[in-house]
Amino acid sequence: MNHKHIYMSPEKIGDNTVMIELQARSGKQTEEPDKEPDFWIPGIKKNVFVLGLVSLFTDIASEMVYPVIPLFLTLVLGAPMAVVGLIEGIAESTASLLKVFSGWYSDRTGRRKPLVLAGYSVSAISKPLIAFAYAWPIVLSARFMDRFGKGVRTSARDALIADSCDISQRGKSYGLHRSMDTIGAVLGPVIAIAILYLTDDNYRLLFLVAFIPGLISIFLVKFLVSERRCVPNANVSFRISQFGKEFKIFLLISLIFALGNSSDVFLILRAQDLGFSVSAVLLCYIVYNVVFAMGAFPAGIVSDKVGRRDLMIWGFLIFAAVYAGFALTSNNLYMWPLFVVYGLYAAFTDGIGKAYVVDLVPVDKRATALGMYHTVTGIMVLFASVVAGLLWDSFGAPAPFIYGAATAVVAAVMMVVLMPRRSEMVG
Repeated sequence: MNHKHIYMSPEKIGDNTVMIELQARSGKQTEEPDKEPDFWIPGIKKNVFVLGLVSLFTDIASEMVYPVIPLFLTLVLGAPMAVVGLIEGIAESTASLLKVFSGWYSDRTGRRKPLVLAGYSVSAISKPLIAFAYAWPIVLSARFMDRFGKGVRTSARDALIADSCDISQRGKSYGLHRSMDTIGAVLGPVIAIAILYLTDDNYRLLFLVAFIPGLISIFLVKFLVSERRCVPNANVSFRISQFGKEFKIFLLISLIFALGNSSDVFLILRAQDLGFSVSAVLLCYIVYNVVFAMGAFPAGIVSDKVGRRDLMIWGFLIFAAVYAGFALTSNNLYMWPLFVVYGLYAAFTDGIGKAYVVDLVPVDKRATALGMYHTVTGIMVLFASVVAGLLWDSFGAPAPFIYGAATAVVAAVMMVVLMPRRSEMVG
């Protein structure tokens, strides 16, 4: 059965042009502005705000645990570094692969909330499980559960945000969500440091305490998040051919960018390589997250007015400049401004990239498209990290950053050439 999708680009939203999304199935499905009143913040609906709180508390729990797991594995359980790498590789691969499946299932059933609730619940339960681990396979199971939960919830949650917000406030809504999520990423390590300091490095107590913000997240989803009207699409599939040309091009550009976007661990290692202490490196990373949190919301608002494309281009170019800086500098004083500017890259691309995906696809396939986007970029980041390690070992510390800067420039040029600023697409 043919599905016709009439799309007016987000740039036209900035000119106050009405965007209409239609699918021809048994009838016409039209996405209309949400009639629900704004919730505390102009242009923000209740679901969007509550899901932001959910991500904030979940990230507090996750970031309390994530930075200390390698220490717990090596210092307490006596696991070798190879095991640390194995656990993180399996965990992140699980999350990346599941996102496309959960997105497809959400579109097929027309339901978002059950997947969101299940995903956050599984992740929350995994935290105290680590506290009772006396061998590394238990930690592997817990990390698998945590990332399994992330894979189950992410695409459905991002689609639910799009379902819940006005079209003209889509960038603002995703920007607020990313800001609140990143605030949790700032608070989590700070709370973990405080607990470890006050309890003389009692890791097991820390893992138990991390269950509390996770439990709050479950409560918020269960009682305060509402399901939105979403027509099931029994014909949705994993085939890229079901989407229009512009989404395919954007997915390709995102893949090329991700080929050089290695784990942030390499930024931390580079700072240490230039003489930074562990505490200084962690402080730099906190500064990055603060800038990210402060910038994502206003960047989302701007994208609603001027369009996602230009901000994504600027984000890629900022990334390229930062990576070039990490490659070329020999003075560790430059680490501070580089981490600050790196926060701007994240603010310009993270939430805005998701909003851009939603702009480019039909209403009843948005969770599947988001899942494809998350899965492709997630897997490529794992590949990029392997390449970065090989380049570092073979050619020295600057090599992976030169490589990353080059792929970012290529992605930016492709956005300029292949993604039109203003377009009307029928696919």
